[in-house]
Amino acid sequence: MTRASETNGEGGLFQGTVAVVTGSTRGIGRAVAEVLVREGGRVMVSSRRADAVEETVAALEALGTGEAAGQVCDVREPAACHALVEAAVERFGALDVLVNNAGLGRFAKIQEMEPETWNIQLRTNLDGVFHCSQAAIPHLRVRGRGWIFNIGSLAGRNAFSGGVAYNASKFGLLGMTEAMMLDLRDEGIRVSCIMPGSVNTHFFEGGPDPEDDWKLQSEDIARVITDLMSFPDRALPSKVEIRPSRPPKR
Repeated sequence: MTRASETNGEGGLFQGTVAVVTGSTRGIGRAVAEVLVREGGRVMVSSRRADAVEETVAALEALGTGEAAGQVCDVREPAACHALVEAAVERFGALDVLVNNAGLGRFAKIQEMEPETWNIQLRTNLDGVFHCSQAAIPHLRVRGRGWIFNIGSLAGRNAFSGGVAYNASKFGLLGMTEAMMLDLRDEGIRVSCIMPGSVNTHFFEGGPDPEDDWKLQSEDIARVITDLMSFPDRALPSKVEIRPSRPPKR
């Protein structure tokens, strides 16, 4: 496990908050980790690539008053998900927030999609959320409060040609999140599905496009999450849709 050194400062909005953020070496997950560390949070980042974890922790350690650590994790593997959460608790002593961000998209029509492409997408986008959440819940329960954020998509409500696997995973994630919310809210654990539209990230081949300035930025989604974390305990925004305000006219 890679660790960032502690930094000194006056604290921040999320001083001492402990979070696990999956798929957090770039894009939305990276943006979430950055704002939490800047505001005093303690964040465990993860990726399937060790070099990406190393680079991310090194970048986070200079950002603010918080702390960061990192661990390689393939969310398709139950044991890896449990190890990730346990590493966070061992390092930071507790867990307050889980951000299930790791996900992927492979696009093809049903008649052209390979079974392995289907499987890898469902295992990442659905099974990963299940495994990480199951690992996190006992620790959140100890705290008597906490958040689980599942990063969905507007594709969880709006199907499109070529999205057979992606739509299935995101439709499923929305239903899964709503059921999780009902299962856990009486224990003080709030669950919310964040459903972005077009975000200018590394999700598609080639990475962010500077000319796609009409799209949402990763920082916009991170802002939604941190705003929700600031809500009073009595309030549970269980589903948030966010889309570009001025997409190109067709």
